[in-house]
Amino acid sequence: MAEAQNIPVGSTTAGQIAVAAESTVATRMSAPPSFDVADFPVPHGREEEWRFTPLERLRGLHDGTAVATGGGVKVAVEAPEGVVVELVDRDDARLGRAGTPVDRVAAQAYSAFEKAGVVTVPKETVLTEPIRITVHGEGGVSYGHQVIELGAFAEAVVVIDHTGDAVLAANVDYVLGDGAKLTVVSVQDWDDKAVHVAQHNALVGRDASFKSVVVTFGGDLVRLHPRVAYAGPGAEAELFGLYFTDAGQHQEHRLLVDHNVPHCKSNVVYKGALQGEAAHAVWIGDVLIEAKAEGTDTYEMNRNLVLTDGARVDSVPNLEIETGEIVGAGHASATGRFDDEQLFYLMARGIPADEARRLVVRGFFAELVQQIGVDDIEERLLARIETELKATV
Repeated sequence: MAEAQNIPVGSTTAGQIAVAAESTVATRMSAPPSFDVADFPVPHGREEEWRFTPLERLRGLHDGTAVATGGGVKVAVEAPEGVVVELVDRDDARLGRAGTPVDRVAAQAYSAFEKAGVVTVPKETVLTEPIRITVHGEGGVSYGHQVIELGAFAEAVVVIDHTGDAVLAANVDYVLGDGAKLTVVSVQDWDDKAVHVAQHNALVGRDASFKSVVVTFGGDLVRLHPRVAYAGPGAEAELFGLYFTDAGQHQEHRLLVDHNVPHCKSNVVYKGALQGEAAHAVWIGDVLIEAKAEGTDTYEMNRNLVLTDGARVDSVPNLEIETGEIVGAGHASATGRFDDEQLFYLMARGIPADEARRLVVRGFFAELVQQIGVDDIEERLLARIETELKATV
């Protein structure tokens, strides 16, 4: 098993590479996936998948004591013409197709929601405007389930925007038909006291393309678990992430890309900045190349920039390979402070120190912000980064 490490400022880790036989590794959870919450024991914090998470701040999502209230979250969907938006019952056959819960909170969310949202883009439909799903917290506890499904050769951009205050556990399913192209932008811009735990499941069809951009700023505790599996060869998945962790915040992103069919690609790039006492960011990047997944091409990278003392980063890339017949596989992780030479270069050209620091951080995040492709969201996030930086200097 690849051992996770607390990476001090300035250090670099390349994780672990394992050619697997029958051993259990970090890409495989301690309990088999299940829709039944009873199949998962209550976590105590010593499990591999929970040991970085402050359980006492989950507000009862992990042990069944968090009871849904009427004022949890309000969900609204704005969709272009031709998109089908539905609210369905629990027995709808489209629910859970993209993936099964892999921990107790995800199973609790699946067991507790009353109605699920389903957004369907019919086959060969190419949208020129994004689908916008707003999830606004109204102070209560809520469990949710959302499905985004694209028919064959459809193309769409979906923005899921989380704001307000809530305790929310949810599952989100992305199902892509053959040749479909989906970009999803998930923004976590919660108020300071919010708790958000979610599993994101993507099932990518033959020759389809899936791009996920996860942006996390707000909340007391945010723990997201994006997962990708493939339904046919020739598929591609890109997983990008940007997080800015402030004093006292816990932001955790745990990814799994399961290369379960031949000749597919994946690329993972997550970047984070941290500032303030007890700011804690966790990034776990798991890539599994199964024995049948010949011709796989994959890479994952995590970069963290620590802006002040007192912040902590845990960054663990894991790569498990069960076949030698691959195109390429690699991973990297690094955590550090500002590059003094960069600052000196800018200041030597008359740029004040505060502005030089802002330029370095904006440049650090620029490539990921550009992946969003929605102008108003990009502008909003750049403004939010600027606000965060003003609190640093």
